[in-house]
Amino acid sequence: MNHHIHWQARAIPFQTGESVASALQRAGIHQLGRAPTGQALAVFCGIGQCQGCLIMADGQVTEACLQICRDGLTLQPLDGDADV
Repeated sequence: MNHHIHWQARAIPFQTGESVASALQRAGIHQLGRAPTGQALAVFCGIGQCQGCLIMADGQVTEACLQICRDGLTLQPLDGDADV
């Protein structure tokens, strides 16, 4: 794996065609931030229906389970508070 996405400035390797959610989980990152209610954001359904894995990807809000990795993609939680 020579390609990386960047989660809060941490380089995370990924496989071609892999979702951001999959790459982050494989790297041990399971909490993706906090909802306004304080509940942890994380992958739940894995198909984009629950929106439990909302993140910022290059400045755009998206579901981590639907976002396909691409080299240099910059990711962060919506609220700036997540496990690293």
